[in-house]
Amino acid sequence: MENIQALNSVALRYQAIYLDINRDDIDMTSRITTPVAAFAARLAENGFGMTEELLHALNDVPTHALVDITRFINDVMGIELNWTPLVKGWNIPTGETRFDHLVTLMANLLKHDMDIPGTTLPCGHLIPNGTFPIERYNGCPFCGTPFRTSDWVYKGQGSKLKLLRLFTSDDLHRVFRALLESATPLDATQKDSLLQLLQLMPLPEDVDISMKETLMLVVSQLVKLGQDQQAGTLLRTPTDVLRYLWYEKTGQVQIIEPRTLIGHARKLYSHLWGPLDRGVEAQEAMKQRLRLKYDRRTCRRIAGWLNELPMSVPQAAEAMNPKRGMWVRMIHALRLGEYSRRPGYERLAHLLDIFYKHDYSTWQGRIEHARHANDTATVLGMLQQRPGMFARCLFATMLHFGADPVLAAFEAVSDQMPARLLLSLCNSAQDYFDPKQTRLARPITGGTHVIEPNALLVLCDETERELMVQGVMDIYQQSMQRRYAAQPTQSRTIYIHPQLHNIPLSVGDRSTTIQDTSCALMGTRFAVEGEQVRLFMQWGKGLHAQHLDMDLSCRISLADGQTADCAYYSLTCVGAKHSGDIRSIPEMVGTAEYIELSLPELEAANANYVVFTCNAYSYGSISPNLVVGWMNSSHPMRLSEKTGVAYDPSCVQHMVRISESNLSKGLVFGVLDVKQREIVWLEMPFLGQTLQSLNAEAIEALLHRLQQKVTIGQLLTLKAQAQTLTLVDTPEQADEAYTLEWALDPAEVTRLINL
Repeated sequence: MENIQALNSVALRYQAIYLDINRDDIDMTSRITTPVAAFAARLAENGFGMTEELLHALNDVPTHALVDITRFINDVMGIELNWTPLVKGWNIPTGETRFDHLVTLMANLLKHDMDIPGTTLPCGHLIPNGTFPIERYNGCPFCGTPFRTSDWVYKGQGSKLKLLRLFTSDDLHRVFRALLESATPLDATQKDSLLQLLQLMPLPEDVDISMKETLMLVVSQLVKLGQDQQAGTLLRTPTDVLRYLWYEKTGQVQIIEPRTLIGHARKLYSHLWGPLDRGVEAQEAMKQRLRLKYDRRTCRRIAGWLNELPMSVPQAAEAMNPKRGMWVRMIHALRLGEYSRRPGYERLAHLLDIFYKHDYSTWQGRIEHARHANDTATVLGMLQQRPGMFARCLFATMLHFGADPVLAAFEAVSDQMPARLLLSLCNSAQDYFDPKQTRLARPITGGTHVIEPNALLVLCDETERELMVQGVMDIYQQSMQRRYAAQPTQSRTIYIHPQLHNIPLSVGDRSTTIQDTSCALMGTRFAVEGEQVRLFMQWGKGLHAQHLDMDLSCRISLADGQTADCAYYSLTCVGAKHSGDIRSIPEMVGTAEYIELSLPELEAANANYVVFTCNAYSYGSISPNLVVGWMNSSHPMRLSEKTGVAYDPSCVQHMVRISESNLSKGLVFGVLDVKQREIVWLEMPFLGQTLQSLNAEAIEALLHRLQQKVTIGQLLTLKAQAQTLTLVDTPEQADEAYTLEWALDPAEVTRLINL
């Protein structure tokens, strides 16, 4: 049963339900049974419909299995959690003011010395008469402690059902392979799916894992399952081995010198808690974390991997040179010298001998010498030997040696490099060569940073910069056309859903939240159907009652350059209403906050954008398993006057879950474009305790970058042109159909650039 639930948790992200059946055995003429009809009704209450194939397939599923699937769906949608906010009927403001908080504070300070008329609540606070209307609250309006929970939510108000399809074992194996062979880094949702599938499915023998992040995830999981030898066959270079060791120690794939990492930790510590001597504590804690100590099994495993590497020994020694200092420590900590003297480890002994004697030359050293000598021909010739490295330093090389010779050399090897690198260059060229455009970076050490334009850009005039951008785009398009034209195909027609032209192709946007009911790509635009958008946040599931203050907020950008906040310190503002600030959680079931946005009011106020955020006001970071998202329906969404509950799973348009591995202080999770009546899903962590710490410039840079990206529709159009495919109006007419359902699988989407 646990295996079936794990497989269904993966299937649901692809808008499907997994059944252990054969498609050929489905009787499409059978009459729908009563249990299946009841199951369909329960799904509809949660906002899901079913395809005809799935509906008939369920006829052969036992009733107890239908009950288990229903419980699973209810758990994913949070039906049994507490969705009660602080204020009852919060669509009508309570009228509380800062004066009420001040008077209540003074009353509680003086209540032992004076007889102050009022009501003492279970939390111990005295609410003086004439302040808060306590009959409107489900808890204490002064300290935010909830007293009331409810075990029900609204159901079935949604105007649009999300259609679920059938997934069989073949479909899950296809998803498994697509995740493994993804040409772009996996986001948190895909990583979680891959880990679950790795525990239940054998690794395909002929799989080609090109992404280093995916490789480390797979190797680590295989080691945990005791499959060391199979894991070793996936490692090709000493850098892969070092990356695995680093990944196991830090959880990160990108290798950073320990001193640099300690510096980042100390800087982050000072940013959050002040530049005190306690920064030394962060440094010492990081040193303890990076202290190298390995057991005999690990030492033997690494020695065996290095001994069996497929590359030549001199090449392996050269690959170790850039991280020589770390390798010296690793060799000592892993007792590799001891293992190299054992029979059967002769290649390891040879490698260590060459490494310590420096009996090798380095490519990086030779190219740096040529660069300093301004030897254009030598530099470009060496970069052509390593096309991937050429792509990563293309822009800087163009500014250093001039656009024409560099682009000519780059075009000669453009077909030899991964298509994702070409796409990344195309996506970022316009921003990079714009001397006025800031760029956004999210390093592995956390946070979001705004990067100023390259200072060397002022040495080029506008025409030169435009030619550089156009040159990069031309190389990308011509290379992709050649790649698609070289692919054999029997197709003659193609269908491209119009909405795919609005979805950016994800390369470099590494979403770190988990989506349990979809796999939407960052930058996806969701149309608003009704007149209201209801934000929600639920946190505290599975935790004991305690003070744990999470805040749901939004910032409204008005046409005159002004902004308005709807947050715990401002429960009402133009076009927005907040359900009240809860600062403690009840036992195990969690609690909730809401914000309702009125599009007619926002339009009347000439609002441009509304930014959705959640923050951890308490010490620490966003609570694990916190869920945020928004609801939307063309039908009016009800709000309980008695409890204030406003959650309906059938109205949920998008929601994400915070996982243990990506905790931050604040998170932007969406932007409402008021004029277009669309919500852009994006994810931008920031180090801020409240909404007031939000960097508007960083959000604008992220939105600008998403708008500049190549869309899925644009790439499919390029494919159609290269393969002379005719565009048709419906999926049924097409030999190749690219629908919104197809785009729900990011790993399948990235197959477009896995060339």
